[in-house]
Amino acid sequence: MLHENTSADCLDTVTTGTEDGAFQRKGHSTRILSPEEVERLAKDQVLVSEFKQLKLEKEAQKNWDLFYKRNSTNFFKDRHWTTREFEELKACREFADQKLTILEAGCGVGNCLFPLLEEDRNIFVYACDFSPRAVEYVKKNSLYSTERCKVFQCDLTKDDLLENIPADSVDVVTLIFVLSAVHPDKMHLVLKNIYKVLKPGKCVLFRDYGLYDHAMLRFKSGSKLGENFYVRQDGTRAYFFTEEFLSQLFKAEGYEQVVNEYVHRETVNRKEDLRVPRVFLQSKFQKPFSKTEVLAD
Repeated sequence: MLHENTSADCLDTVTTGTEDGAFQRKGHSTRILSPEEVERLAKDQVLVSEFKQLKLEKEAQKNWDLFYKRNSTNFFKDRHWTTREFEELKACREFADQKLTILEAGCGVGNCLFPLLEEDRNIFVYACDFSPRAVEYVKKNSLYSTERCKVFQCDLTKDDLLENIPADSVDVVTLIFVLSAVHPDKMHLVLKNIYKVLKPGKCVLFRDYGLYDHAMLRFKSGSKLGENFYVRQDGTRAYFFTEEFLSQLFKAEGYEQVVNEYVHRETVNRKEDLRVPRVFLQSKFQKPFSKTEVLAD
């Protein structure tokens, strides 16, 4: 049921300015919709046919490969905010000069990978992507070095990460704007796969689309695949997460929740006098220590 959020916890947020001119606040409430937005979402109840949905699932890799063919390496901005917003990437060191092992699950063309390698010389990164074309773009980048990273094609819902990464060897996993592209019925398979290579006590850093993000409200009628799940014109899909759904998803696979909150950003285009409300979910989930490891400590 759609409703306007009027709960008191919409006030428990911190507002900050950002380098790109946007205003940002964090908290545990969804965005308050206008009456027109509530009506529009309430009317959009017709789902894409089961036949087309099965076709989209079957052709998911092809659609992402075509996306990267059309957009090359130019579509996404390099994510230099990663270490700033996820302090865990630096803070997870147990001693100052410790070499960190990172897994970037869903690396795309390296917009997060290469800024990380430039900012921190003392890391080794495993990086994988669903799209073979994206992986090839990464390998052709002048910053790519097999001494500092290993990049491979992988369908995280079915290809075992242990074929490329040793068990319990990764200090931190980044899962940034990746899980939203996976069918909700298969998301748990991604988390189960990642769990096997993550060290006990270490974390998955998550950031993705949140419920009522501007992108969700822009979908036209005929794009809805299921609750909070939509298809773009190019055949790629997007899921918009609630705190509750994500928390349940991770906890069901054995993770413990550390942080899980909405990030509300209002991007202002002064030239056109437009205010675009973006909503993301930024979270951190930990693989617990085993009971024997806890007793040993």
